[in-house]
Amino acid sequence: MPSLIDIRRRIRSVKNTQQITKAMKMVSAAKLRRAQERAIASRPYAEMMNRVLSNIATAALADPDTAELPLLQVREEKRIQVIVVSADRGLAGAFNANLLRSAQRFMQEHQGAEISIEAVGRKARDYFRKRNANLTGEHAGIMDRPTLEQAREIAQRSIDLYSRAEVDAVYVVVNEFKTVMSANLVTRKILPVEVPEAQDKQIDYIYEQPAKDLLNTLLPRYVEMSIFRAMIESVSAEHAARMTAMDTATSNAGEVIQNLTLNMNRVRQAAITKEIIEIVSGAAAL
Repeated sequence: MPSLIDIRRRIRSVKNTQQITKAMKMVSAAKLRRAQERAIASRPYAEMMNRVLSNIATAALADPDTAELPLLQVREEKRIQVIVVSADRGLAGAFNANLLRSAQRFMQEHQGAEISIEAVGRKARDYFRKRNANLTGEHAGIMDRPTLEQAREIAQRSIDLYSRAEVDAVYVVVNEFKTVMSANLVTRKILPVEVPEAQDKQIDYIYEQPAKDLLNTLLPRYVEMSIFRAMIESVSAEHAARMTAMDTATSNAGEVIQNLTLNMNRVRQAAITKEIIEIVSGAAAL
């Protein structure tokens, strides 16, 4: 049985850990509010871009040259690039594990294709490095507060590979923010660009430039926005997962402290009882 000193030392250690987890929960809660506002604010922009893309694509269908746009070319998926958007840090429960497991499952489902990985986040980079995966790019240390410029760099790399027909499809695997308690794990194809279907009510726009030229400019912006939105959604989901994990860790630490305190009282009571017995026995012997 451990001594009182050992139990007190362990209680003190668990209390220190509890203070850390409680502080991390508060930090994640503060960061979650800002990240959530940023993610929600990007959704109307993405929806409007889908609507504009749909309207322009509808107008461009009359032009036979539109089908020759590089980002609309549909090919057999023999070479696939997967953009895995993970976190830079752990201590977020199963956030990174579920994401990487989903990416690994996608690779197993497409074993007949040549898979390359664009790792966004330190966890994805380390995971696929250890498994000697084919990495086309590594982007670590940018998931604390991702910017549009960083998303544009990632998107441009994928656009170049797809335009040169070095890859036949580009997918993104990401945890999207759903609620504080759960995230929405998504695997989405971003190249070739799947033009949204036109809405029932179409507006007859007058374009100053040919619709094909507008579409040629808009499609790369659409890919950039898709990757940027995936990054900021992942940040929101990460903070939510970390806040939940740290709240659970704090509660578990409280239970451990309670059990250790009860055990310490029992040990102390046993020691006191033993001393009393020794005193009584000594007095009886005299």
